[in-house]
Amino acid sequence: MSKEKKKALFICLGNICRSPIAEGVFQKTVNDMNIGDYWEIDSAAIGSWHVGNPPDWRALDTMKKHRVPYNNTARQVMEVIVTEDFNHYDFIFGMDDQNMKDLNKRAPKGSRAKLLLFGEFDSQGERIIRDPYYDSDAKGFEKCYEQSVRCAKGFLEYLQKSEAK
Repeated sequence: MSKEKKKALFICLGNICRSPIAEGVFQKTVNDMNIGDYWEIDSAAIGSWHVGNPPDWRALDTMKKHRVPYNNTARQVMEVIVTEDFNHYDFIFGMDDQNMKDLNKRAPKGSRAKLLLFGEFDSQGERIIRDPYYDSDAKGFEKCYEQSVRCAKGFLEYLQKSEAK
């Protein structure tokens, strides 16, 4: 893997369930691979409802259960800073097709970031990262965690292969 620092941003609708879990899992994965120093990782929301808030308690409990450290708060990819985000990050991952539509709509022409559906890297082929927000329990958060683990590994393997070419 290239030693040049890479930057990844994980996006979901509210930045309190899926994208914080994906961010935390990705950070833990690169740290466990001893390449964490070569990554800058963050997450953000399409919408503004939860800006400044911590993740949903079920997301935090799921991360804690799996020893995924996390201490970020929700932020929004706003129109004003969109250009900054799209030109700062190398990879911006959406969690579902609607996130991807929103990201593609907001992306300035010629921006640096590659917009990718995180689920495209799932070894089990589950393209859409499960949105557990409206669930009455934490099972969906566990599923989101499991998907994020597979996608993080899958993306890093993909990146390693593409850099080896």
